[in-house]
Amino acid sequence: MNTSEGTRPQRADAVRSRAQLMTAARDVFAVRGTEATVAEIATSAGLGKGTVFRHFANKDELVAAIVDEMVDDLVAKTEDLLQADDAAEALRAFMTAGIELQVHNQAFCDVAAGAAVRQHPVLRKKIARLESAVEYLVDRARQAGAVRNDITGQDVMLLLAGIYQTAAPALPDSPEIWQRYLALTFDGLQPTAARPLPQPAPGA
Repeated sequence: MNTSEGTRPQRADAVRSRAQLMTAARDVFAVRGTEATVAEIATSAGLGKGTVFRHFANKDELVAAIVDEMVDDLVAKTEDLLQADDAAEALRAFMTAGIELQVHNQAFCDVAAGAAVRQHPVLRKKIARLESAVEYLVDRARQAGAVRNDITGQDVMLLLAGIYQTAAPALPDSPEIWQRYLALTFDGLQPTAARPLPQPAPGA
């Protein structure tokens, strides 16, 4: 057997093991969050820990790869919403998507709450792109008179984590309770009878 014939099966095995690993990591991180161990993920994938480290230098690299997929999907959705006719409904749709990700995926929730892996270079770049898209989304809503003039994209990003944290204790018994707090929050963004906010927006 020549060298090229020998490497093809090895590459196929590597592709297959990486796919198994990514599938297992998505499932484990969704339930356990960023506290899940490499051993747990390897066991779920039916692989040895050594195989995990052949694909990823450490757990943070694996977390970053999984969360990057989720953020990428959210960025794409947000950028699509910039083309929507109804600026208010577009903003509500983004907020709904952001909270649903936290409700259904503990790893994304951890990163949204400021987990250390958020500082991974890949995620920092992707999150910055998301923040930029959200700023445009909020700007459109402001121009349409759908939200108060002093609301920023950063406000909205922080509110997503706040809505989830408010709803989290009740989620086991009322899985959709977050919708109540989203509605309350979104009503609070309306310009009608708005009073000046007591503090400037973060980074302002």
